Amino acid sequence: MKFVRIDMLFLIWTIPVFFLLLLFGMKRREKILSRYASKRGLAAISPDTDPKRRWIRAGLFLLSITLITVALSGPQYGYKWETIERKGIDIMIALDCSKSMLATDISPSRLERAKRKIYDLLDMLQGDRIGLVAFAGTAFLQCPLTLDYHAFHIFLRALSPDDMPVGGTDLPGAVTTAISGFQKKDASKKAIILITDGESTQGDPIKAAQLAKKDGIKLFCIGVGGKEGVPVPDEHGGFKKDNAGNIVMTRLDEATLEKMALITGGTYVRSIAGDLDLDTIYKKEIRGQMKLATLSSRRKQVWEDRYQWLLAPAVLLLLTELFLSDRKKIIV
Repeated sequence: MKFVRIDMLFLIWTIPVFFLLLLFGMKRREKILSRYASKRGLAAISPDTDPKRRWIRAGLFLLSITLITVALSGPQYGYKWETIERKGIDIMIALDCSKSMLATDISPSRLERAKRKIYDLLDMLQGDRIGLVAFAGTAFLQCPLTLDYHAFHIFLRALSPDDMPVGGTDLPGAVTTAISGFQKKDASKKAIILITDGESTQGDPIKAAQLAKKDGIKLFCIGVGGKEGVPVPDEHGGFKKDNAGNIVMTRLDEATLEKMALITGGTYVRSIAGDLDLDTIYKKEIRGQMKLATLSSRRKQVWEDRYQWLLAPAVLLLLTELFLSDRKKIIV
């Protein structure tokens, strides 16, 4: 026997309160009647009245309240075994954390807006595992695949361009790092959501996309910003400059991102105002198009609710108390 809401048992302390109220009511009734006649006179006036029945009714009421209180605590007795299956998709978020993501053409900044959209994505997940890759001039696995969305949230919130040891935009490294974060033996479908605002500064992104296709991984690319490019902020509040003194501009290479997504059967989305369309990508492209796989299966001990064993007699006692008369039958 166990109780789901054992704190409800504290309501048993109301039983003495009800008892005192009933006792007070009976005593007050006797006091009022004594003003009009003695006990002997009352017995002559109303010979069919039985004081014992009032106590019986009071006992029935108190007992029913006790049973209801215990029923509210959620008693459980006995159990059965159920097979629990978890179905979902493994999703790896590859987020560009280069200095250019601090640009404020999207309020409050490209990076902060991307984080907020990813937070919204977490609320939509339905048992999917999610991981995080941070990249700039190099890429690393910030958070491995997990069902602990709170832990993922902590890793994402802590991301900053200051954590990136190398500047630039390593798209191939971001994709290959995300691929290595998946467990190849798992039967789950896999997807990478790549969020970036710049063109690749090293390696061949197309080859990385082909590797993803080889492993059956779909790549969804989100380009942040416009084609004309924006200056890259520096740590002093100004803009980065090259050796010739010219302001460094970061530009979005849409053609490459589109081709990467097309190779793997994914899609490309361009975000200018800060709407990354993550909800559409997740609901229509990932959950809508990709087949869910059984990621894990286990047996769970499920306890049987037994509150009805107490609630049924409690109702019966209340009905008995309701229809039980204070008067006894007199046989003439």
